[in-house]
Amino acid sequence: MQHSDFVPLHLHTEYSLLDGAIKIDELVEQASAYKMPAVAITDHGNLFGVIDFYKKAMKKGIKPIIGCEVYVAPNSRFDRSKTTIDNGLSEEAAAFHLILLARDSAGYKNLSTLVTKAYLEGFYYKPRIDKDLLEQHSGGLIGLTACIKGEIPYYLRIGNKEKARKAALLYKNMLGPENFYFEIQHNGMPEQEEANKLLAELSRELHIPLVATNDCHYLRKEDAKAHDILLCIQTGKTVKDEKRLRMSTDEFYFRSPDEMKHAFRDMPEAILNTRAIAERCNFDFTLGKSLLPKYDLPNGVSPDLYLEGLAAEGLKAKFSGNPPANYLDRLKLELRVIKKMGYSSYFLIVWDFISYARKNRIPVGPGRGSAAGSLVAYCLDITEIDPLKYNLLFERFLNPERISMPDIDVDFCKDRRGEVINYVGEKYGSDHVTQIITFGTMAAKAAIRDVGRVMDIPYAEVDKIAKLVPGHNISIGDSLKVEPQLKELYDTNPTVKELLDIAQRLEGLSRHAGTHAAGVVIAPKPLTDFMPLYKNPSENTVTTQFDMGAVESVGLLKFDFLGLKTLTVLEKTVDYIKQQGGDIVLSGIPIADEKTYRLLSSGETTGIFQLESSGMRDILVRMQPNRFEDLIALVALYRPGPMAWIDDFIKRKKGETNVEYELPQLKELLDETYGIIIYQEQVMMIANKIAGFSMGQADILRRAMGKKKQEEMEEQKEVFVKGAVANGFSEGKARKLFEIMEPFARYGFNKSHSAAYAYVAYQTAYLKTHYPVEFMTANLSVDMGDTDKIVKLINECRNMSISILPPDINESEREFKIVGSRVRFGLEAVKGVGTAAIEIILEEREGKKFETFEDFMSRIDNKKVNKKVTESLIKAGAFDSIYPDNRFTARAKAMDTLVSSSRANGFGPGLFGEGGILDEAVKPWDENTLLNNEKESLGFYISGHPLTRYRKTLSSMDIVPLSYVEEKDERADVCVAGIISEMKSKAKEKGITAYLTMEDETGRCDMLVFPDLYKKSTDILKKGNLVIIRGQVFKSEKGAKVMAREIQNLTEMEISTKYEVALRCGDFKETAEKLVTIKKLLGDAPNGKDSVSFKFYLPEYCVIIASRLQPAGNFAFEAEKITGETVRIL
Repeated sequence: MQHSDFVPLHLHTEYSLLDGAIKIDELVEQASAYKMPAVAITDHGNLFGVIDFYKKAMKKGIKPIIGCEVYVAPNSRFDRSKTTIDNGLSEEAAAFHLILLARDSAGYKNLSTLVTKAYLEGFYYKPRIDKDLLEQHSGGLIGLTACIKGEIPYYLRIGNKEKARKAALLYKNMLGPENFYFEIQHNGMPEQEEANKLLAELSRELHIPLVATNDCHYLRKEDAKAHDILLCIQTGKTVKDEKRLRMSTDEFYFRSPDEMKHAFRDMPEAILNTRAIAERCNFDFTLGKSLLPKYDLPNGVSPDLYLEGLAAEGLKAKFSGNPPANYLDRLKLELRVIKKMGYSSYFLIVWDFISYARKNRIPVGPGRGSAAGSLVAYCLDITEIDPLKYNLLFERFLNPERISMPDIDVDFCKDRRGEVINYVGEKYGSDHVTQIITFGTMAAKAAIRDVGRVMDIPYAEVDKIAKLVPGHNISIGDSLKVEPQLKELYDTNPTVKELLDIAQRLEGLSRHAGTHAAGVVIAPKPLTDFMPLYKNPSENTVTTQFDMGAVESVGLLKFDFLGLKTLTVLEKTVDYIKQQGGDIVLSGIPIADEKTYRLLSSGETTGIFQLESSGMRDILVRMQPNRFEDLIALVALYRPGPMAWIDDFIKRKKGETNVEYELPQLKELLDETYGIIIYQEQVMMIANKIAGFSMGQADILRRAMGKKKQEEMEEQKEVFVKGAVANGFSEGKARKLFEIMEPFARYGFNKSHSAAYAYVAYQTAYLKTHYPVEFMTANLSVDMGDTDKIVKLINECRNMSISILPPDINESEREFKIVGSRVRFGLEAVKGVGTAAIEIILEEREGKKFETFEDFMSRIDNKKVNKKVTESLIKAGAFDSIYPDNRFTARAKAMDTLVSSSRANGFGPGLFGEGGILDEAVKPWDENTLLNNEKESLGFYISGHPLTRYRKTLSSMDIVPLSYVEEKDERADVCVAGIISEMKSKAKEKGITAYLTMEDETGRCDMLVFPDLYKKSTDILKKGNLVIIRGQVFKSEKGAKVMAREIQNLTEMEISTKYEVALRCGDFKETAEKLVTIKKLLGDAPNGKDSVSFKFYLPEYCVIIASRLQPAGNFAFEAEKITGETVRIL
């Protein structure tokens, strides 16, 4: 094939984040159409996309040239002062551009080192190298002077030829005379044309050759507008902003060779030099080779033998020294495969860091993914699930008939996962270990919203268009094919057409870089030998510059260290149990506990791993699980696709539908799932038993079915049918069975993963059943920073008759703690009270508790426990116990003392002068003030809730709890009730639209009120008002909200509440004192709407006495505090 003479050497793909708009797939297609022999990738400051680019270019027969447009600091890369360069080049741009291309492997390693150090050492607005660093790592590189932001063009344009000449000679000597070029471009910019002329003159003087480029930022000329909008997205501007960052011409596209030849017809040598440079760039990645790190062992001990010894000892320990023959056989088989595939060191590395975690009491999960199917992993305590007991397959994890990397994902306690990563870094060297980068992309709806904002289209219109995109995993193009309303808008509205056309060009582009939630790479040599590193300026975390797929492509081994909050909950629950005098070993709990299955069957699963959602609770109630296998199946079934089989599964389990098998031989394989194929492992076992497949072949079949590749499927079908016929089955039966297997295999779940996660779910359910207070306290402590979750958990505690005590300055610890059968709030859950303040409070009260509020203020360091901290503690009720009054008066007095202080910015001795405590005649807070202050300091109400008195009436109105709105279908009709906690309004053409956030006892939800309804409801729509809203559910990336159709003022409804107070009568005097205290909470209104009845529990009988006196606000909470019993609201 005749190749063109022009090779693009300056090109920005989408990995020049929010600057380059060239998608690599489209780039290589276009380069191939132009018959280009090679193409370079030169993204700004990074090598993010080079593997993807390399693989796709090679596939098209195009030589990939690996390069980068680096930023060069004017002085030292370590200098982060507000530098300006001659003629006032701003500090943001105080780094010159330079194109570097890798000629060979030495050049690639040097380029990798340069861009790594640019991020790790030289980052200041941009990742910068300096000339000293380039001199140390200049081997194997070719340099181009870049655009007008390059150092030499810059100095030439400002008239400082001597500096330009000096810089040119420096680069020429540093890189080698044959490796440095002056870069010229014809892009329609006058300043570039000026630079071209000056560069040509200096070229002749210094004998530095010229090379032609086009600084490509987008693929086609017509993409210039889309690129302009991309720059606006980057800078947060709109197209109406004349001062925005923008390209001044539309010439920065991927030009054809003919266009480039024409543009440089007066300088043909500049075109020919592109081909000459390309011919000298011959670096190739080595892909597909496994680069496994070695596990350090004593001299003479091989990884294979060491692993074998550990596994054998582990198996003996599992069976008290006498393992069954089938386990021994399975272990030998697995070890043989692991040894043959060369993965013994891998298992030892995983065993080592898990052992470290366990020794240091860092919670580790029982297993995750297909690794739970390995007996070796079970024997090494990498997993806790017996694979033979639950028919889990090793070949699903590691297939001896298909070369693949092992993949053991491990869950660690979320808070301490970093300790394990640090341990691995110390053991193998920090230059060998790092986390893996990930890229966020512009999905369809996000692209529409971004482009709409930049085009300055009203939010409501953009929101309407974005919501017409059905689902989350569909492109704009596909949406136009399946959504008639969207297509109609596209065809009839020019603005919508332009919006969607531009959004389609930007859709799928990488938007930002982040740290992968789990991925960690361990390399046998320094990482920069294989890839560059990146430091996220916002996270201060070092990662690879290659994503997960690219890391694996270059042969490096990645490990998934996942953070699982539930493991922390389990660990804390065990600690609380021990603090209460109990003892438990999680691995030893009975797996068939009847009470645990009763709890699960009740659907009361708040706090239980994987089983909390309303949909899952509904299924649990209908299914009535009574064995562990039911939970494994449920975890596997509760996903899009397989959910369609849940009803059939439940009917078969209950005997309401007969279980039938296509072949009698399938009964033993499908009996535990009532004849339904749920797991991928079942597909594999059917292929093995019916068609005689080896387990390795069966895994290949399973993968083919899952990928839905028709050609491969047809091929596998014929092999399956042939095998089944050879085993004595009819061809018709074999074909029918394959057709039955196909849809199930497509959605079938990995049983190993399901079993491991079902085990964690069961552990949490067991603890909730047998240690409810400890379990809920652990959940509260773990979720202290999540207000919505805390609200949900406190509500569940109340449902479980577990009282929640407010924070107490003398009793609370940092986290939640158990007090008898109640739970005391942790100080860390109080907003504005930081770790330093808590430490001071805990330390100061160690020797002596605080006796009065004045005592507290005089003893505490006022720099860290300042006025704001103390205010939060007062509002949360932390000082209630040191006042003899009720909490309404106590908090009012404490706040009055604080506010009236003569030292408003701090406290200390002498605060109260000679007069001591301030005036006692302080007006108590009313219920609303108390509750609102609790909300402010804790993020929620603890003493009660504004809705509580209305709950009885609301229960008859089919009210949907706000936390459940998210789980309702799109456009479902709902009726919700709550307090308006936030409210914003915007004036539109048609009137005022209100945006509300409503809260109830379960959580919060956003509401949207359009102008017509807003006009009718203006008096009701005020922050703090209690309302009932009827409307429709609408969903977006930000979650569900309700579009209001009708609004009602809840406080105008006539409502009465009946309270029942329990008193256990032991000591007469104590009982009398309690009654006197409770009486203070009752008003003198004999005809009040509310009423209280007292239930006196005597040794042999119970007496109930009703009262028509009106209880004060917050009565239930205060009465519970006095009696220690839950007050029932009837």
